[in-house]
Amino acid sequence: MSTTITPIDQPESAPEPSRKRLPRLLLRLVRPAAAAVSGLLMYASFPPRPLWWLVLPGFALLGWCLHGRRLRAGFGLGLLSGLGFLLPLLSWTGEEVGPVPWLALTVLEALFLGFVGMGVAAVSRLPLWPVWAAGLWVVGEGLRARFPFEGFSWGKIAFGQADGVFLPLAALGGTPALGFAVALCGFGLYEAVRQVRSYRATGTVPRAGIAAAAVAVLVPLVASLAARPLLDDSAEDGTATAALIQGNVPRLGLDFNAQRAAVLKNHANRTEQLAADVKAGKEPKPDFVIWPENSSDLDPYQNYDARDVIDHAVRRIGVPVAIGAVLAPEKGPLRNTLIQWDPERGPVDTYDKRHIQPFGEYMPMRDIARIFSKDVDRVRRDFGPGTKVGVFDMAGTKVGLVTCYEAAFDDAVRDTVVHGGQVIAVPSNNATFGRSEMTYQQLAMSRVRAAEHGRAVLVPVTSGVSAVIRPDGTVVQQTGMFVPAALVAKVPLRSSLTPATRAGIAPEIALGLLGVAALGWASARGIRARRAAGSTSDVL
Repeated sequence: MSTTITPIDQPESAPEPSRKRLPRLLLRLVRPAAAAVSGLLMYASFPPRPLWWLVLPGFALLGWCLHGRRLRAGFGLGLLSGLGFLLPLLSWTGEEVGPVPWLALTVLEALFLGFVGMGVAAVSRLPLWPVWAAGLWVVGEGLRARFPFEGFSWGKIAFGQADGVFLPLAALGGTPALGFAVALCGFGLYEAVRQVRSYRATGTVPRAGIAAAAVAVLVPLVASLAARPLLDDSAEDGTATAALIQGNVPRLGLDFNAQRAAVLKNHANRTEQLAADVKAGKEPKPDFVIWPENSSDLDPYQNYDARDVIDHAVRRIGVPVAIGAVLAPEKGPLRNTLIQWDPERGPVDTYDKRHIQPFGEYMPMRDIARIFSKDVDRVRRDFGPGTKVGVFDMAGTKVGLVTCYEAAFDDAVRDTVVHGGQVIAVPSNNATFGRSEMTYQQLAMSRVRAAEHGRAVLVPVTSGVSAVIRPDGTVVQQTGMFVPAALVAKVPLRSSLTPATRAGIAPEIALGLLGVAALGWASARGIRARRAAGSTSDVL
């Protein structure tokens, strides 16, 4: 007879503590991951992708992350969203100088979005919170555009909306109104979802909440439709035939500057080829010609060979030409200058770039910056900013001048129109950034500026993409990248001012004050709540 030995029953062992902690840890990572994804959606809404609408779920997801959070969490989540947005958007800044400058710039700019996230968290418990949150977004972009080192406006939400339904709002209130509307609609989408979930959970219709969500979503859309007539591309003052020269560069990257004579020769040759095409009847004769920024990095006032090359090309085409040059006076800083060159009289007018690029055209904190990048000393002599607004009278057409990086700054573009510009030129040099997305991001800026001020915008670029943009923001001609080319187009001339141009900085101030006032309101409510809690505890 066999005996079966049964093991003594043991109590079930307790789960390992690490197994309990893991799901909690994952849950804690959901909001930070969602915040980063919200930033990635904002990035994906920018050119060269035609996915402008992705910014709306981006803001909706950010609203979910921030709603009801504490201030410290709001800052962290806003920072993560900023990193998700700006790390890929600004990757071109490290194209030739490595990751350190790119990462440093991105973190600096993302800190502003961290503070915006803190503010949104603070106002998220207020009625109509999407309105106040959108106002704080405008505040964040305004501060980013001014500090530090005179600011860095790249990545304004408005600049991703050149193909979007909200674009007409640029003509109504400039890039601040356009950015406000996009943020408001996105935050409103989240609020609509939140109210629907509340209804499903309680069975009660939250009428005030639903109304607030509807206002946040519908008002920007209705306002955009109402502002659509402001996108007017009629030729109020007739037309002018403009030519843009894209001479191309010998090679990509920072070292293209070492072949300055070749770059100049490329642009002179393409101008002379255009002159031959005009003579042969292949192209209409332009009224004026625009060369890109840095098309002559040899100072034509000091280098007589460069002067002869330019003068010969201008005489061949027989009309005024705006030349992008680097001037090197004996004393003082360098100048990034546009020179109006007349075929008979030579240089007759100049415009010095007013918004110069920190760490690119001048080197603040040089000794400290050198610790992080050896490329600091490529900038051996700093550029200095100009002081006067640039408007050239070119064969009777008043051409407002905005050099490259300046297109990101509201005041730089607006000033040229207020001072009489009938058309805007944005001569640029993007060769340093290779085939990155930078040139498409900048082209989108110029499209938004065209709609904002009701002016045709001419964008000649050393290596592309050059383009002709109508006053409604549509591109009518553009080149490829790293090919020599010339664009000749008849453009409408306009002198009326859009509401955005007339209003100037007022919309930004008004919309920003909404956010700042809401912060005060939220702070006052918090103080009253703490006092009430203290009084209750005293009674108990």
